Amino acid sequence: MLSEEDRRKGAELLLQAERERKPIPQLSKTFPDIEIEDAYRIQDYWAQARIAAGARVAGHKIGLTSRAMQLASKMTEPDYGRILDDAFYNDGARIPASRFIKPRLEVELAFIMGEDLAGPGVRIYDVLRATEFVVPALEVIDYRTEVPRAITDTIADNAAFGSIVVGGRPVRPFDVDLRWVGATLSQNGIIEETGVSAGIMGHPAAGIAWLVNKLHVVGTGLEKGQIVLAGSFTRPVDITAGDIIQVDYGPLGAIGVSFI
Repeated sequence: MLSEEDRRKGAELLLQAERERKPIPQLSKTFPDIEIEDAYRIQDYWAQARIAAGARVAGHKIGLTSRAMQLASKMTEPDYGRILDDAFYNDGARIPASRFIKPRLEVELAFIMGEDLAGPGVRIYDVLRATEFVVPALEVIDYRTEVPRAITDTIADNAAFGSIVVGGRPVRPFDVDLRWVGATLSQNGIIEETGVSAGIMGHPAAGIAWLVNKLHVVGTGLEKGQIVLAGSFTRPVDITAGDIIQVDYGPLGAIGVSFI
């Protein structure tokens, strides 16, 4: 377990990496005694600094929602981070690749909350009742530390969140069977990834139920109007300047972005 001083230092190092666009050594190496509780507190201090500088928390992201990723990270549950309001892009955006250190792209669904939702004991149907819309979304993930990373590095680093892209067709949560939303990701005209949203813990709302119950432990929950990224149902695709991305969600439309 780390001291509060070391936790604050960890957050300062991540902020430095973000400013300089240069990865820092893994916090798990800088602070060998770091535990998961420490990592979430470092994330808290990082978020507090970003909010003090003018950003606003617009929602949350969930990571490690697939069993394969959990096994790779030696975790038995997902992790989560914050979505800040200065990290949004819309369909058709031209995104500066230089904003990130080593960007990768994931295919997701985003839930827009229609009412507040707090734990404990939240289940999938509670999430669906509280959700106003579900929209296609992409997440740009980015690492502010060197690799390979321990799970504590990922959590402290705001669960590797870089930015969010939203587009396509918004649907109400009972208008379609959300388990079977599929997508294909094309990079420069070549289909690189395909997936179906049932890969997210069996149902994309399952991760959000998990998140709400975890937030209850720290005295918070989800608020009306917030957006939640439910987790990727494709493998991440490496991105460089010049890439053109098209993600087709079938009946839910498509998202296209370019990286400059």
